[in-house]
Amino acid sequence: MKVQLAFGQDGLDVTLPDTTKATVIRKPAMDVAADGRQAVLNALANPVGSEALSTFAADAKSACILICDITRPVPNHLFLRPMIEQLINAGVPQTQITVLVATGLHRPNLAEELEELLGDSWVQQNVNVENHYARNEEDCIHLGVTTQHNVPVGLNKTFVNADVKIATGLVEPHFMAGYSGGRKVIAPGVAHHETIRTFHSARFMESPLATSCNLENNPLHETQLEIVKMLDGPVLSLNTVLDEHRNLAFVSFGEVIKSHLAAVSYARASCEVVVGRKFKTVLTSSAGYPLDKTYYQTVKGMVTPLDILHEGGDLIIVSECSEGFGSDEFLAAQKRLVTLGQEAFLDSLLEKSLADVDEWQTEMQLKPMRVGRIKLYAPGLDKKLSAFTGVEVVDNLEEAIAQSLEYQGSADLAVIPEGPYVVPFETAP
Repeated sequence: MKVQLAFGQDGLDVTLPDTTKATVIRKPAMDVAADGRQAVLNALANPVGSEALSTFAADAKSACILICDITRPVPNHLFLRPMIEQLINAGVPQTQITVLVATGLHRPNLAEELEELLGDSWVQQNVNVENHYARNEEDCIHLGVTTQHNVPVGLNKTFVNADVKIATGLVEPHFMAGYSGGRKVIAPGVAHHETIRTFHSARFMESPLATSCNLENNPLHETQLEIVKMLDGPVLSLNTVLDEHRNLAFVSFGEVIKSHLAAVSYARASCEVVVGRKFKTVLTSSAGYPLDKTYYQTVKGMVTPLDILHEGGDLIIVSECSEGFGSDEFLAAQKRLVTLGQEAFLDSLLEKSLADVDEWQTEMQLKPMRVGRIKLYAPGLDKKLSAFTGVEVVDNLEEAIAQSLEYQGSADLAVIPEGPYVVPFETAP
């Protein structure tokens, strides 16, 4: 039997041992939009919880549209131009319209990568396009401290000061915030580094409610909602949901919280899959390009299948890692994990109120490490750096699968081709 996993831009074909009893876990077939641009126009004309964009922007003097960075396969080419054209037609000066890449603490997207991200050269030719730099003090405005979780709030001043504020993105399971999109594009997307480092600290990460597909009492989600409410005036959002082949299946537009929840409601039916059992061997991916460009993002694929991984089982994950490890800060955190060990590393995090940059991803990796063994197939990863993954790096994927099935004493194998974009549950959440 052969299965194809999301891997890089072309996928990875894997031949399983003849005796394997494979359960392939993927999204059900979804109806996709026959005309993506028209679906966007329909969403703009029929907003959730707000006026239509053309009406809302009638008296506006400025606008800021947030887009996700290169790590998310958001179909920006479908909605940026129609949205900008409506703003211009409503009277917003082109010189006062900014598309802002919500990088959080990721690196900026520049040159050809920025062109790829935008997907339409018309955008750069007609409006301002900028990256958010979370560590630039002069770029941020501080709005106070959240009441519920005591998080200092700083956001990009271009977004805060805009008359029309729009967050755009992809709604998919997120391993700590429940679901991506909507409010998450604002924080951490265009937040100050101290804001991000506070609500990515261990007191948030170690909450059992900060997990995939859960919004109820999730401390990250609660913080994000409160941050949205600290902004002046309505905040709008355009949210997309994609099928397994990256086709547009759903789009919502409107008030940021309500339109996001509409997209989450749609996404749940396809992204949350009840399997009914646990497995001693799970084969998954990091969702392919662009998410599997780094080992940093690969951790997401390790965390999302945990509900079906048997204690002591093997989690085998593939990731191209075409850009290598990730940030220098993430590498430093991984080196500390390898040097200190799991328990001492976690103890060091619990002492902090302000997390070091990117160490939260290492903390999330502790979750699958507590359950079973992790095996990583990542041909793009430098051999010298592979020791700092903290997991077993394998050169022969098919051999690793066969060895795991034999070691675990079971021919049953769970296969999740799309990695973290599908979250399997043993029972209904």
